Amino acid sequence: MSLSKVTRKGQVTIPASIRKRLGIEIGTQVAFSVEADRVVLRPVPNDIRSLFGIVKARRSVSLREMDKTVSDMGNEDL
Repeated sequence: MSLSKVTRKGQVTIPASIRKRLGIEIGTQVAFSVEADRVVLRPVPNDIRSLFGIVKARRSVSLREMDKTVSDMGNEDL
């Protein structure tokens, strides 16, 4: 078990051994949840979901339009 103190600002330091085990590095987002009487900290996976909202669409596209585009792309000769 590793221990850490809570600062006046409510901050704690994650011990190096735990950061290493979980792959938590500078800039890694972490998620907190409460399970029964415990606080659980988990690293947030750095995947495609983390990019949501970065690119602004020029216009809205319906699901029908998306399906048609995907279908049309599948019918192209390679």
